[in-house]
Amino acid sequence: MIDKNSTKEEVLKAVKQNGYALQYASDELRNDKKVVMEAVRQNGLVLQFLSEELRGNKEVVLEAVRRDGWGFRYANEAMRKDKEVVLKAVKQNGWALEYASEALRADKEVVLAAVRDYGCVLYYASEALRADKEVVLAAVRENGRALCYANRHLRDNSYVVLEALREYGLALEYASDELKAEIAECWVNAREPEVKNDN
Repeated sequence: MIDKNSTKEEVLKAVKQNGYALQYASDELRNDKKVVMEAVRQNGLVLQFLSEELRGNKEVVLEAVRRDGWGFRYANEAMRKDKEVVLKAVKQNGWALEYASEALRADKEVVLAAVRDYGCVLYYASEALRADKEVVLAAVRENGRALCYANRHLRDNSYVVLEALREYGLALEYASDELKAEIAECWVNAREPEVKNDN
């Protein structure tokens, strides 16, 4: 176990085995780039133990999100606006979209990468992209429940709803009331037995 008095060599050895060990190192070693890079290579969530400066170091953050995109939540504001970093994070873990800047949550390339990893992060996309058919289709194909976050006009689109139903059979609950009524009417008509005319 390491502590504030551990040497650089001891800390390096520890973080190579368990990145979380970094939290017990001295402030000086928690700000040593070589030590930090070894720690984030082992566990991207270690970003939470770094100084604001290192949480804004692109090389450090890219290495962390390569290992674990969820670690992106600990990146500083500058990194949340960096498209390269955000793309790497959401491709590794779509949930990272929650922490991206507003501008990047409105970037179609970023949002498509995120929803292809986990469809329900459509929730964090801009209004415009929740109304974009390509984005919504990608989301519902990954997770049919994502339909509930789509713009109303797409929840009224039979093709989009059908794609959601293919992935999640209960996705119909998220369709528009009009489309549900239309489907119910089709179901009733299909189930009615043919009436034979005896005349």
